[in-house]
Amino acid sequence: EEIASMREGGRILARILRAVSRAVEPGVTTGELDALAERLIHESGVAAAFKGYRNFPAALCVSMNDEVVHGIPGTRPLAAGDVVGLDLGIKHRGLFTDTALTVGIEPLTDEARELIRVTREALTVGVRAARPGATTGDVGYAIESFVRSHGFSVVRDLVGHGVGSAPHEDPAMPNFGEPGAGEVLEPGMTLAIEPMVVAGDPAVVEALSGVWKTKDGRNSAHFEHTVALTREGTQVLTLA
Repeated sequence: EEIASMREGGRILARILRAVSRAVEPGVTTGELDALAERLIHESGVAAAFKGYRNFPAALCVSMNDEVVHGIPGTRPLAAGDVVGLDLGIKHRGLFTDTALTVGIEPLTDEARELIRVTREALTVGVRAARPGATTGDVGYAIESFVRSHGFSVVRDLVGHGVGSAPHEDPAMPNFGEPGAGEVLEPGMTLAIEPMVVAGDPAVVEALSGVWKTKDGRNSAHFEHTVALTREGTQVLTLA
């Protein structure tokens, strides 16, 4: 019953984030994207998961270029060439779902375009690896191996997580690891799998605002799904 409620919430969440992503264009401010997300959340009868959580001031995280996650919306206008990460969570019937995607504003560099593509596909790799009986290390190893094979790096200071009764729960879901290591995944777990991939060095730094950035100033991309592990297989809950 909880997974069914999360699936319903996940569909609502996915539709909202899709609508927000379609509004990404030059001249639109990050604050306007957040206002759109908050309006759609209200109209959908759900609650924003991030606003007020650990003092975050907005419903939507908008992370630009070298910002990995937790970007705070404001007056900054989007411009051609920007790599824009959108991360959104909601609460529906007392349960949380979480999803993210990255949008590039053309014209992009070849590297930025490839970074977004590889990160998107790394999420698919991670979802396929997450199944009952596998370990968190199996999932992380699959993601990092795929990313490294394309010349990029995964961030090691930030990880995915369990999600459901709270926005962040155990187990931690690193995007790196060793096969067979870590916690064993079991039916009934609901997880946020979220590759955070960088074009350069994987080292990141946290600004005073709480925004995480790449230390070398290179671009970052981020994709995320909430999934449920069942005896019948892994189900992606955040699909429109």
